[in-house]
Amino acid sequence: MRAEAGMRYRDTMHGPAPLKTPLAGAPDATVPADLADAVRQLRRGAVLVVGDAMLDRYVYGRVSRVSPEAPVPVLAVEREVALPGGAGNVVRNLTALGAAVAFVSVVGDDQAGSDLTGLIGGQPGVEPWLLVQGGRATTTKTRFVAAGQHMLRADHEQLSPIQPRLADRLVRIASDAVAATAVMVLSDYAKGTLAGDVPARLIAAARNAGRKVVAAPRGPGLDRYAGANLVLLDAASLAAAVGAEADVAAAAASLRAAHDFGAVMVLRGEAGVTLVGDGDDSVHHWPTDAAETVDWAGAADAVLAVAACGMAACMPLPTVARLGALAAGIVVGKSGIAVVREDEFLEALVPGRLSARKLASRAQAAERVERWRRDGYRVGFVTGGTASGHPNLLDDCRSWCDRLVVGVDEADSVAEAFAALGAVDLVVRYGADTVLDLIRLLRPDVLVQDPVGAPDTVAGGEMLQEWGGTVRKPEPAPVG
Repeated sequence: MRAEAGMRYRDTMHGPAPLKTPLAGAPDATVPADLADAVRQLRRGAVLVVGDAMLDRYVYGRVSRVSPEAPVPVLAVEREVALPGGAGNVVRNLTALGAAVAFVSVVGDDQAGSDLTGLIGGQPGVEPWLLVQGGRATTTKTRFVAAGQHMLRADHEQLSPIQPRLADRLVRIASDAVAATAVMVLSDYAKGTLAGDVPARLIAAARNAGRKVVAAPRGPGLDRYAGANLVLLDAASLAAAVGAEADVAAAAASLRAAHDFGAVMVLRGEAGVTLVGDGDDSVHHWPTDAAETVDWAGAADAVLAVAACGMAACMPLPTVARLGALAAGIVVGKSGIAVVREDEFLEALVPGRLSARKLASRAQAAERVERWRRDGYRVGFVTGGTASGHPNLLDDCRSWCDRLVVGVDEADSVAEAFAALGAVDLVVRYGADTVLDLIRLLRPDVLVQDPVGAPDTVAGGEMLQEWGGTVRKPEPAPVG
């Protein structure tokens, strides 16, 4: 794809003829009786996505030596993966949920643009409209990964606004496409597609068609999204918008009033999701319920996709936000930029699911602990017998490490009870093997000894010298 001579952009696109009939999955006005029904209704949505498309590349390999040319590691490349990123990742999440999607965006006339066009067009249920701007670089993020850790990210991008004529073309296509969908999503990564008055024009087109708008702005200028039905922000963007660290609910309410937002949803990392606005300034909050946090990349895109599908299915906003929190909890438990699928949602809703995921065999525990260690977490270990006899000991243990493992004798019936506790990340039965065998297998960074019953040097403590671990002995609980 090359630009025509003398032209600053090509007024062309990759995509089918304009939409004339509604996409499959027309919503109805029924309200789900419970969350499982709500999850199943997500697939019924038809959504238009407009925003910054990117190409996410991952280069995986191993590092076994330092370069002789400079004190930097040498990555021996083993495999490479390319995925749609930015607004393209929102599309991935929508299709993973079963929604029908129309996608309008801009790519450059380069190889990355061709690759991204093929990746988007190859997804089921997507009608792509990717306009091509000659001379523009397609936003590409290349991540170099070894042993589960990012070594470097290299970005190729052009942040200037897209050409005015191309912006007009984008608005016209989106204005036609919105009539065939139930919700318009504006996914703004501040890469130029939604610059200037483009968001305001798109919101006006959606309102004229009687459609809802869900927006995820980046950077300053939230007034450009005035009138959106739902605005999704992370905590940092919220603080930047109000000019200071402020109470989340109060800050969201002030933005809602200032810009005529229908509601504001704030993604607060491990603190969960907060929704302000359900016809008024009412506040709802839900935890992410994450069984394990591996990678926050892509969590906001997953929440945005769930919000769009939920609103397309006419769900109440509190239900939409609750499902968004669940989606965030699922995505952060995966490595890399991941998506959420219906079966994962339904699994997450099973009572006791989080506790069950904390119960692990020796082999499973060794694998999970090794992954934690690669991600830079300090791992602590305490036996169930030690923890059972001392109130509040587990909270102390958790303060000394990032991830806490409890070892339980196979004959003990308290494994499930430990797994249900928030301070505990993993429970392992050591069965016929001794606790010393388990300690040697897991190689914890912190080993907690019984504050009363153990000798001065806890059994296994000498092992920790092999890998630089430490032994902690809490203060005994006061008597009487």
